Amino acid sequence: MAAADVTEKTTRVDFWFDPVCPWAWMTSRWIREVAEHRDIDLRWHVMSLSVLNEGRELPENYRDLMDRAWGPARVVNAARERVGEHVLGDLYTALGTRIHLGQEEFPEAIAGALTDVGLDPDLAGVATSGELDESLRASHAEGIAIVGEDVGTPVVAIDGRGYFGPVVTPAPTGDDALRLFDGLVLMTSVDGFYELKRTRTSGPILT
Repeated sequence: MAAADVTEKTTRVDFWFDPVCPWAWMTSRWIREVAEHRDIDLRWHVMSLSVLNEGRELPENYRDLMDRAWGPARVVNAARERVGEHVLGDLYTALGTRIHLGQEEFPEAIAGALTDVGLDPDLAGVATSGELDESLRASHAEGIAIVGEDVGTPVVAIDGRGYFGPVVTPAPTGDDALRLFDGLVLMTSVDGFYELKRTRTSGPILT
């Protein structure tokens, strides 16, 4: 496939995210930018770092985060179950804006985000309930099944072929965003392509 051909058809992009992950947040802002300029069928899915890290030995501060991270993931999953997948993109944007840019605590961010997108405020109650954890785990497992257990979030699948990442900071915009996407489409068209990686030298640049 020539480089000029990569955008001639609709490309399906499946994006798995945990709402509390800053790296997933930046990648999500990149793919939303791409969606404004490329013909893509973008579908959002929830995964959970809390599920991923169950039973693992973790530093105390990260264990505390994982204990609290159940709440946002559960609420996003509840919205998916009770309202539909079509609300996930806007809810993630509202929730992520409050968590990552506004630095709000999770309960406040959840309540505000539900109001922002016009969803039932009672969905916030699911944050401390395991009633829908089975379906949360199932959504998480769908993403992990295509990339393996030794990764985190985000998971991005292009036309069914999934990878961890891309991990970028800050989120590319404009032509940079489109070049990155077109390059990934080309790389995922190669059946034996598995990974590129280098050591991160910068933390999340959120703004």
